[in-house]
Amino acid sequence: MMNHWLIIPVAVPAMTAALLVLAMRHSLNGQRILSLVATTLQFAAAVGLYVFAGDGETRAYLLGNWPAPFGIVLVLDRLAATMLLLTNLLAFGVVIAAIGDWDKRGRHFHALFQFQLLGINGAFLTGDLFNLFVFFEVLLIASYGLMLHGGGARRLKAGFHYIAINLIGSTVFLFAVGAIYAVTGTLNMADLAMKVPQVTPANEALLSAGALLLLTVFAIKSAMVPLHWWLPPTYGSTSPPAAALFAIMTKVGVYSIIRVYALIFGADAGPLAGIATPWILPAGILTLVLGTIGVLAARSLLDLACYSLIASMGTLLMAVGLTTAAGLAAAIYYAIQSTIVSAALFLLAGLLVQDGKGQTRLVRIPQPATLFAGFYFLLAIAMVGMPPMAGFIGKLLILEAGRAASYTTAVWTAMLVTSLLLIVGFARAGIRTFWRSPRAALSARRVPMRPILVIAAMIAAVAALSLLAGPVMDDLVATAEQILAPQRYIATVLRPRLASDLAGE
Repeated sequence: MMNHWLIIPVAVPAMTAALLVLAMRHSLNGQRILSLVATTLQFAAAVGLYVFAGDGETRAYLLGNWPAPFGIVLVLDRLAATMLLLTNLLAFGVVIAAIGDWDKRGRHFHALFQFQLLGINGAFLTGDLFNLFVFFEVLLIASYGLMLHGGGARRLKAGFHYIAINLIGSTVFLFAVGAIYAVTGTLNMADLAMKVPQVTPANEALLSAGALLLLTVFAIKSAMVPLHWWLPPTYGSTSPPAAALFAIMTKVGVYSIIRVYALIFGADAGPLAGIATPWILPAGILTLVLGTIGVLAARSLLDLACYSLIASMGTLLMAVGLTTAAGLAAAIYYAIQSTIVSAALFLLAGLLVQDGKGQTRLVRIPQPATLFAGFYFLLAIAMVGMPPMAGFIGKLLILEAGRAASYTTAVWTAMLVTSLLLIVGFARAGIRTFWRSPRAALSARRVPMRPILVIAAMIAAVAALSLLAGPVMDDLVATAEQILAPQRYIATVLRPRLASDLAGE
């Protein structure tokens, strides 16, 4: 019975989005109520699925009861459950922050928001490469609308670049899955894990090309250098709630790298085992370095939030590139805290930015410097990786994983030097934003309380992640070990077919 819960994160946003467009497009209050109820339901389902996956078992939901690899399959394991919980926790906070102010600046915000959740949730649950492409397209199309929500020349210009790069990425994705299907005759991930080691030498080159094309697509989604250039203008131009939700989109790219290259092209993939490994760690270091340079050069809080997100993606990719259980566990822990911190930074910037040029000015509320500077200080030390926030623990875990994996020099040098530079960048931005004359700094505008409360809750969540680091890491180590031992995943998804094969023998 619990297996049917797997369909909730996909079915609920799909039906909600359709209902919002067809029946409630003229009632903003109705849209707000329905969107909040649907997001709450998805969050509750994500909590249940996370608890459900805690026993270490992998579960498959066969849509239409078609056996894999012939039908659509959703798969739940610890990694998918963790990412679902993070996504829907973030979405719950963002939709509350958006209600009352940002959601009324354009049409169909809540419908686009639900379509976005449909794409993200589906990408984390799907067990098929083609359906991963489909869910990518759903989340991207929704993100185009959210990115342009409210209009403006600046958003239109950035939106054109964002759409162009993602259309290129989608085309490359199709070429990649086409090449893989041509060689293997399947796109089901579990089935591919069985067939890739059996590929003949004559077809290895084509399959390798498909695998590396997929890596290129995932690199675009995760803002990996040199394919990161679209992120600052896109995230810096859109509305703060949209940018806050977009903080999880880059993690979809990293999730896809982990899933595909651990399951399909993992240790048991024969000649193609570890095909992406030589690229991920160096690309992560370069992404971290260039993101840090962007933080140092940032002229507004929005720019700072964008480039700090890129720097955090570099840190995350470095941990993934270690290809060890300790590295993956540290990567997931760091991904959780950096996603929440980045989202809170975008929401905070939205409270401070008063014009369309991205310039930062404080607003007139009781003791604005004390309130906003306190938020900024806590978020800054979390993003930089200073104690006592979870960012410090995440970076410490990555450093330890790098030492154990014999990458001490590269990982430690990159991490420590960039952390020092990030401290300088965040301190410089804080001084420029908050240390100015009150007459020049303050401008009258009513500040909605919902975003302030959501930012406070996000900071509390990061602090709780630090306090509960021990039990959280126990779960994440189990998650990493499950990722690196995909035999149970394969057996669960293909069980009907394997049973029939055994019966035929």
